[in-house]
Amino acid sequence: MFALTPRRNLAVSRPLASHPFGLLTREIDDLLGRFGESWDGDWPVAEAIPSLDLSETNGNFEVKVDVPGMTAEEIDIEVTGDTLTITGKHEEEKTEEDKETKFHRVERRCGSFQRRVTLPSPVKDAGVTAEYQDGVLTIQLPKTEEAKSRRVAIKS
Repeated sequence: MFALTPRRNLAVSRPLASHPFGLLTREIDDLLGRFGESWDGDWPVAEAIPSLDLSETNGNFEVKVDVPGMTAEEIDIEVTGDTLTITGKHEEEKTEEDKETKFHRVERRCGSFQRRVTLPSPVKDAGVTAEYQDGVLTIQLPKTEEAKSRRVAIKS
């Protein structure tokens, strides 16, 4: 007796049907089939979380954050002890022409984000500086005196 099953990608399913991973392959086929026949292969865009780099010199930590398309006024920075919090909110740009425009794809991000980073050691809150240029936010965080590395003399 045969049972009706959802349409599968038979090119993937047939060779692996008797393989131990055959069931997994069928589950993946079913999942991808739920996207529909018109799915173009692009995965849904997730929440906009900006990428960042954290580097260190003897005197400072430096954080570089990619936030293209935002203005400095849309970004907030807060430092508490060894925690850096960066928040931002970018509003969607709407014009009168957009009401008459038919969009076929919208991927430019708008909305809000928050990144919280635990720094390797506490920093001097008063000395923190930030600069925004060409879509990159650069934050300089001076280390506390206790956090700076120092050379220790060895007695012999």
